Amino acid sequence: MENFTFTAHAMAGEIDLNRLAVSLGAGRKLSWEEPLVVTPAPLEIYRGEKFASGRVYLYYFGAVVFFNCSDVDIDSFYRSIGKLSDAVRKPKDNTLTEQFSLLVDGTAGVSVSNDGAVMPACRPVYVDIISSTLAKSVALEQIETLLDSVFDRTEEIISRLERGELAVQDSQLAKTASSILNFKFRSISHIMILDKPDITWEVEEADKLYTTLANLFELRHRYNQIRHKSDTLLDINAVFTGLSHARRSARLEWVIIILIAIEIGLFLLEMVRH
Repeated sequence: MENFTFTAHAMAGEIDLNRLAVSLGAGRKLSWEEPLVVTPAPLEIYRGEKFASGRVYLYYFGAVVFFNCSDVDIDSFYRSIGKLSDAVRKPKDNTLTEQFSLLVDGTAGVSVSNDGAVMPACRPVYVDIISSTLAKSVALEQIETLLDSVFDRTEEIISRLERGELAVQDSQLAKTASSILNFKFRSISHIMILDKPDITWEVEEADKLYTTLANLFELRHRYNQIRHKSDTLLDINAVFTGLSHARRSARLEWVIIILIAIEIGLFLLEMVRH
């Protein structure tokens, strides 16, 4: 019986995996959905020596998953990777962290829960699937956190609107819309929530494990919530934009009216003089 741990961290942005791979001496370019797998200490490309070998999965959408790595290994990894990439930094707190365990027991059946899985044999595909799912989950969690912050800012604007105030700059509205569209783009295109890992099309066990984990971590449900919240925020932002433009148009109309009145006044004054 052996017990292995997974720890997933969310990064602040995307990771240029091919640039890292070149720095570490990788002999080929990584595909769009393929993670970069390295050893934590020393930092080098993982060659797949043993199932229990500690390794780190880096995903381009900004997630890092540690398999069978101690706290010392994790600290060593971040010290080494920091010299090669500014995008990979150890989180300051545990708010964007996922934990999972894998128990390999030849006498037990397959069992999967939110906290861990029990498997009868050591198969590398299990590690790949669990790492991929954890990476997607923690990346979604980061988007959810950022989306909630946008909701908070939007509530402040709505409160001002209720008081009859609408001092929202176009640049602020454009920035908000850009953030919302970025959330939608990252969740469906970068994290690829709706796409299964390639290995699931080749190995039936991998497909079953991924489907089970995706359901347990509610990946599709959370993606749908992000999409719904994003659509709601875009609708609200469109209302703000319409009100802002209407107010600007009203001001412009008043300026035109005042200019016409001035012109008429000057014309009448000129007539009186003559």
